[in-house]
Amino acid sequence: MEQGELTGLFSARPQNFAWFLGAGASRSAGLPTAGDIIWDLKHRYYCREENQEISAQDMQSAAVKARIQSYMLSRGFPEEGADNEYPAYFQKIFGADKERQRAYIAGILSEARVTLSVGNRVQAALLAGGFSRMVFTTNFDTVLERAVADVSGTSIAAFHLEGSRAACAALNNEEFPLYCKMHGDFRYDSIKNLPTDLAAQDKDLSDCLLTAASRAGFIIAGFSGHDESVMTLFHRALENPNPFPHGLYWTGIKGLPVPAAMKRLLDAAKAKGIKAAYVPIETYDSLMLRLWRNIEGKPPALAAKVSKSEVTAVTIPLPPTGSGMALVRMNALPITAVPTQCLALRLRREFAWDDLKAARRNAEGGLILTKTEQVLCWGPQSLASETFGPDFLTAQPVSLPANIAAPEATIVKGFLEEALCAALARDKPLLTRTNRASSWLIAAPHDDRTSVMEPLFRATGRVDGNIDGLFTPVDELHPHPGRIAFAEAVRVSIEVKNGRTWMLLDPDIWIWPPRARESAQPFLNQRRKDRFNRKYNELLSAWIKVLLGEREDGSAVTLSAFAEGTAAENPSFGIGRITAYAWRAS
Repeated sequence: MEQGELTGLFSARPQNFAWFLGAGASRSAGLPTAGDIIWDLKHRYYCREENQEISAQDMQSAAVKARIQSYMLSRGFPEEGADNEYPAYFQKIFGADKERQRAYIAGILSEARVTLSVGNRVQAALLAGGFSRMVFTTNFDTVLERAVADVSGTSIAAFHLEGSRAACAALNNEEFPLYCKMHGDFRYDSIKNLPTDLAAQDKDLSDCLLTAASRAGFIIAGFSGHDESVMTLFHRALENPNPFPHGLYWTGIKGLPVPAAMKRLLDAAKAKGIKAAYVPIETYDSLMLRLWRNIEGKPPALAAKVSKSEVTAVTIPLPPTGSGMALVRMNALPITAVPTQCLALRLRREFAWDDLKAARRNAEGGLILTKTEQVLCWGPQSLASETFGPDFLTAQPVSLPANIAAPEATIVKGFLEEALCAALARDKPLLTRTNRASSWLIAAPHDDRTSVMEPLFRATGRVDGNIDGLFTPVDELHPHPGRIAFAEAVRVSIEVKNGRTWMLLDPDIWIWPPRARESAQPFLNQRRKDRFNRKYNELLSAWIKVLLGEREDGSAVTLSAFAEGTAAENPSFGIGRITAYAWRAS
């Protein structure tokens, strides 16, 4: 079934559907899936038993993973992808020690890791607005509870193993919204991870889901189907007198293999005359946003909380340019030329975002990648072919959107910003980092090319180093304290204003490792305490000299991300050296 058909069914009567969410629904908020947790357990076990130190970056290597998996098999662990893999690892590593297991889950699902995505906010708005009435999940985390509080200002209490008997009563009394955690909540003692725990679901929570399955259709999202106890429960639901009266729809990422357990369930449902289908989607976020956009009668307050921002057409006349003294110096430099082409890769299978991140790491900075309806790439075509191996088919030049300020060009704008950082950092002692929100240039620690950084050194003194007396906090995921370091950095972004394209520079300080930024807050406050108008002006000038050279005339500099390549392989930018100013009107 296509997403459009599911969208039409859901948006017509959203109250007809209950939701079943797996770890994939929380992954968009920054939390790991069951597969991520399994590999984390493998990583920890291998390093502990073999006295090895393997970084998170090394874990992206297929060869390293193969070595660890071979070792785990030699120790009696199950095959990768086996239905019992998740509980078996918890059993072998934690044994019957529930408290140690709970502490590990609490650490890896810590709220400090959560950044609510649009999919989480939509799910919360559906509940808060009465559009959806029932959500069941195998997740232990508090993502949905936080999202409901953020979107509606109210709270939602989950029924879990500590209070499961009340779930059926709430459903029978139609006390909606109903939120059930089938495996418990890591904040409580009763969580289900071990094989003995997962052999069967809690009876009261199971009865609640079975009752819901006789009243509503179900949409399954972010769930792999590897949990045998849950799959048994869905098959039991098919024995109800009126199972899934509004259908059973299982969503999965486009291009990934269809789980065998899911296929068996949908086939069994169809044999019972139930409308059942597999629905390929791009991401959980894109699915939820699609559903939300097509629902009518959304309360404006909820819609505003979901979108966070709203595009509104405005007309604000600009005052005429004056001839008086400049009032404000902006942190924007004119971009006189932007890339107009890139390569579109045709691959043998669908590549998820994590796959692209791994490919980028394997290319060691030689490829810049993103994904819209197709995989877009900058870098040598030969390197793309080598990196993607047998999955690579062809690479063809394509044109980039002319208007990067359009809402639908958000991904391409981030693609351009990453390429711009690569061009600015090339042949300089700078590192680049990109996350979901920003692209950064960071002074490379221990680099001996200090002459390039001299302008920044004159403005700030030391540009990188360890923070004396400060160490990373110890938790379940990071059992040993480590040094915390800093480096001068600048956030780089592209904006279109008044028909012109600008590069914005925002000087800041980077903390290594990034998770220790909160611990380093007193240091940051002290180092930034004098960074007001005069100091900020010095910093901005210093960064411009580092990035574009010491000359201070208005001529543009041309920079490219790589040493060579066609226009579609090697993005090139023209950047003016003089920032924008606000002038006094006549």
